[in-house]
Amino acid sequence: MQITVTTRDGEIHPVEARTGLSLMQNIRNAGVDELEAICGGSLSCATCHVYVDSLPPGAELTPRSADEADLLEACDDLAENSRLSCQLVFDPALDGMRVTIAPEY
Repeated sequence: MQITVTTRDGEIHPVEARTGLSLMQNIRNAGVDELEAICGGSLSCATCHVYVDSLPPGAELTPRSADEADLLEACDDLAENSRLSCQLVFDPALDGMRVTIAPEY
C-alpha cells in the first residue's frame, strides 16, 4: 500500500504505508523528515499538518475532532483539506491517497 507525499519543494515521494499506523508515522518512517511531528503524535502541536490532495474512490477520512480542529485553526495556512497527519490512521481504503506537507508553522 502506498501514500504519495509532496514536500514543500514540490518533490514527490512514494511512501510505503502500513495499516494501523498513523499517516504521520508512515511518512516519518519513510524518512520524510520535513514532517516534523514535534509532539510525536500526542495532539499537542500542528507540525504534522498536511493537505489531503486526494483519496481513492470511495475512501473517507474520519471527521476532525474538536482538539484537532482547534490546533488547525491556529495555523496560518489552514485550508479546507487541512489535517493533522497524526490523527489519520492508515487503512487499506486509503491506499493511493495523496498529501502535501503544509508550510512551516
